[in-house]
Amino acid sequence: MGRELGIRPLTGMPELHEGDDLGAVIAASGEPGRDEVVVISQKAVSKVEGRLRRIADVEPGERARTVAAQVDKDPALVELVLSESRRIVRAARGVLITETIGGWVCANAGIDSSNLEPGVVSLLPEDGDASARRIRREIAARSGAAPAVVVADSFGRAWRIGQADVAIGCAGLPPLADWRGRLDQHGRQLSATHIAIADELASAADLVRDKDSGVPGAIVSGLGHLVTPHDGPGARAIPRAADRDLFR
Repeated sequence: MGRELGIRPLTGMPELHEGDDLGAVIAASGEPGRDEVVVISQKAVSKVEGRLRRIADVEPGERARTVAAQVDKDPALVELVLSESRRIVRAARGVLITETIGGWVCANAGIDSSNLEPGVVSLLPEDGDASARRIRREIAARSGAAPAVVVADSFGRAWRIGQADVAIGCAGLPPLADWRGRLDQHGRQLSATHIAIADELASAADLVRDKDSGVPGAIVSGLGHLVTPHDGPGARAIPRAADRDLFR
């Protein structure tokens, strides 16, 4: 049996600054219900958490200069990337893919300059799951409802052209649905199927907002059966363990 979803963009939100009560702003702008899911962009979260940096303030070290020459990038940007990373996964002309301290594998450690004033970049939240839990509490304090929250960011994907939004934090919903052991419509037992619920919500919400429109997120309705009173394991449950990852 299929389900019908509704997705409405979070419009009319003011420009965000460090220290703002993001949950209160979301509650006032979108009035999410307790059975809904708020999907909010990483950029909005990074702004209120003080995760913006001016490139001119960064002094690149020797390693950053060496890597920058290899990948043809600004040494100061590379210094920031290295400071946010556990290791370099791939470095080639124009490409620098790392594993972040938080465990995400992405280009430039997720550092991004879009929709920011020239010379300023945003870093990923230090802990996207903690961010999602805090935003959920803030919304509940303002409205009395505690919707699920997903913090989303655009990632490139191996083997496929183009970016898609994925979850780098979530609270109040299971990030994955384990269908192993269930039967398909022909009675065959599923042995490997995990549904990436949080990632699919992040991508779905991104379809109702333009990257240049100043709309930082959306509210998804129709999935109340997934919203839980407890925060759950968060998006950290999504990355594949290193000993089961054939590409590390």
